[in-house]
Amino acid sequence: MTIRRTPIEDMRHKSKVVFYHFPGGGGLMWAVATSPDTTLDLPGQAARTLEQIDGYLTEAGLDRRAIVRAEVIVTDHDQKPAFDRVWSDWMPIDHGPVRSFVQSVMPDGDLVEIIVTAALPYDYPAPSK
Repeated sequence: MTIRRTPIEDMRHKSKVVFYHFPGGGGLMWAVATSPDTTLDLPGQAARTLEQIDGYLTEAGLDRRAIVRAEVIVTDHDQKPAFDRVWSDWMPIDHGPVRSFVQSVMPDGDLVEIIVTAALPYDYPAPSK
């Protein structure tokens, strides 16, 4: 089993990005992000959080079309229409993943957290052992 993790700098017991490489090729990438600017409203934080996700995908040589699942956690479920507008502007048409949208208590200032699962292509290079 080949798993590669990128720990969160100040919480090394947690990861912000994890890759699992299937034996023989391909695999999955999981990433979690929040906005680096917690002074923004929910749409602003959502846009900044999605920028973080874009960065993780780009570093991996992937793009938004590789996302197969997204979990969106917010502090106010009533903000779903505002979030959906940001999401619709960000996600390519006909490439939307399975997505959940749930409300939860989060640290002060955080209004949204997004977790994505992306598919790695069959020929995606696994790290050398």
